[in-house]
Amino acid sequence: MTLESKERGAVRLTVNGEIHAFDSVRDVAELVALLGLDSRKVAVELNLAIVPRSSYALTPVADGDRVEIVHFIGGG
Repeated sequence: MTLESKERGAVRLTVNGEIHAFDSVRDVAELVALLGLDSRKVAVELNLAIVPRSSYALTPVADGDRVEIVHFIGGG
């Protein structure tokens, strides 16, 4: 995160233990999309609470939130 992004009001989130700054992110669905992940293949925990996939677009994120994302990988 740069000082410039902080001054513009960036949202700072800790995602899987790393701090990221986003110019604009409103909810879990938008975060997943910004990270380039397929929402059908991830599980999301926001501030120690599991977020149901059906609630991604209804669950807001805020500066300072902690997010854990697990990406499912198929194989055989």
